[in-house]
Amino acid sequence: MKLRQTTWIITGASRGIGRALALALARRGARLVLSARHAAPLAEVTAEVRELGSEAVPVEGSAGRAEVAGRLVRAAVGLGNFTGFLHNAGVLHAGPLLWELPEPHWDEVMEANLRAAYQLVRFAVPELLKQGRGVAVFFGSGAAESNLPGIGAYAVAKAAEEHLARQLAAEAPEIVSFVYRPGVVETRMQAEARTAEGGGAEVLHRVFRGYKEQGVLLRPEEAAEALVRILEADPRRFSGGTATWRDGE
Repeated sequence: MKLRQTTWIITGASRGIGRALALALARRGARLVLSARHAAPLAEVTAEVRELGSEAVPVEGSAGRAEVAGRLVRAAVGLGNFTGFLHNAGVLHAGPLLWELPEPHWDEVMEANLRAAYQLVRFAVPELLKQGRGVAVFFGSGAAESNLPGIGAYAVAKAAEEHLARQLAAEAPEIVSFVYRPGVVETRMQAEARTAEGGGAEVLHRVFRGYKEQGVLLRPEEAAEALVRILEADPRRFSGGTATWRDGE
């Protein structure tokens, strides 16, 4: 796929892998609609993308809300050659066991990971189907297949999000829909798990501090570049399935 003059929505674009994705795509001449919940870091990455010579439209707010998802898609259509979305946004709320987790935190995890995936499908897919093509990438996690104490809500959300990606591939085969698992990446979520509090904290500290001590953490830029290389090569081979950062090495 030639990425120059394509248009992408990136959620969670203000930091971590999302920011790295925005800059990697901007260097390749893509146009971007950047989504994040906080205005200041969103403005910073928007400025960085524009300094690289690419068009960028920032949209503040949670993509799990219909009005925000609608604005993201309208902005992408307005830029022209709307190609697809990369749903990178996520919330972890690490530490508490399921019965310890406050209901607002459960809701926030589901909104950022799963509900935002649904809203993007709801608004973006009809526009992509008009063109008879498109790409939908949903960031997955090995947590979707494990039961690590202290990240139960996140694991449930990721399992459902990964199923949603496969469901979309079955219902709209014109669209390349796949899960991307970026590997173990040094992000804000990693830091949160290393300092978690609650019934699952001891296990999380052992696992996530172990990643750092063992030196196995990837940089956000490595995970982002791997996905961009997958998009540049042949993303259709992953439709209905899962790609990992190793597929883009």
